[in-house]
Amino acid sequence: MPDVMLAIHDSRCGFSPYWIDYCRRKSIPYKVVDCYANDVVKQVRGCDALLWHHSHSDPRDIVIARQIFFALEHAGTRVFPDYRTAWHFDDKVGQKYLFEALGIPSPPTYVFLDRSVALEWAANTDFPKVFKLRHGASSSCVQLVRNEGEARRLIKQAFGRGLPVYFPWDNLKDRLYKWKLGKSDVVELVKGLGRFLYPPRFSKILGRQIGYVLFQDFASGNDSDIRIIVIGDRAFGVRRWVRPGDFRASGSRRFTYDPEQMDVECVALAFQSADKLGGSCIAFDFVQLADGGFAVIEISYGFIWTGSKTSPGYWDRGLNWRAGEFRPEEWMVDLVLDGLLEA
Repeated sequence: MPDVMLAIHDSRCGFSPYWIDYCRRKSIPYKVVDCYANDVVKQVRGCDALLWHHSHSDPRDIVIARQIFFALEHAGTRVFPDYRTAWHFDDKVGQKYLFEALGIPSPPTYVFLDRSVALEWAANTDFPKVFKLRHGASSSCVQLVRNEGEARRLIKQAFGRGLPVYFPWDNLKDRLYKWKLGKSDVVELVKGLGRFLYPPRFSKILGRQIGYVLFQDFASGNDSDIRIIVIGDRAFGVRRWVRPGDFRASGSRRFTYDPEQMDVECVALAFQSADKLGGSCIAFDFVQLADGGFAVIEISYGFIWTGSKTSPGYWDRGLNWRAGEFRPEEWMVDLVLDGLLEA
């Protein structure tokens, strides 16, 4: 084992428990640090890398995670996720420009910072379009705009009092959907009702979204999307079907890990795009366009993975299928260690 020390922020969810378990089983030196503490830089001093699965919905993470990572990277400490992997996390506006700059295939996307320009565009474009806020996951803050009237309403609100990043009615409908699937209980429904009076703290920190709008061409005819996750030289995926009566697949709870249900073209595009991004761990969400090609609608370094026991395997860079169980979180630790050895 290399003579290194890893610092891990134990968020008790996400990737962290698997990182810690892997380090214990493999006798990889590590220490648990508190990234919310004032002296976090002192805690990390003497460590070779910091691993922290920061979240888009934890108010503390929103406030400080990027700043801590950037500061440590600036000082020469390796971090996971690093800058190229995560600066665009939960930022659909940033991703629009990133895809265009790197030539990553994506549906045409339109960002306007001027009310009059946005209204003029709405009067001359075709519909439907997909409207998105820059923040939000599991299809939150995403809606289908069917005509100019709906687009004008959203534009006027975005350049007026702004749009919230949390919609309690949508959240309640999502909880009801999960309850019908047997994935939730009555307690969760009651919590959803409570959100009408007490919205989550992260929504207060992000505030109302004012001064911009983002629309994207709607890729019609898709009954599902394909998520391909690239970690180093390996990729694995999931196909997710859209919700009944909806156009969104993320958060539908209807999915399969069967590789026969996923087009290998998406795997190839994911590897190519990950190389362009220079990221070490990126999840790509693909939809199919009218011409038969595939396009990326969103990327993220973070993801929820339940396939350790059910996923049949992964692809290597040669697009060869490798059967067998795996834990992607362990690959993340290995990537950090490999990077330290190469430095």
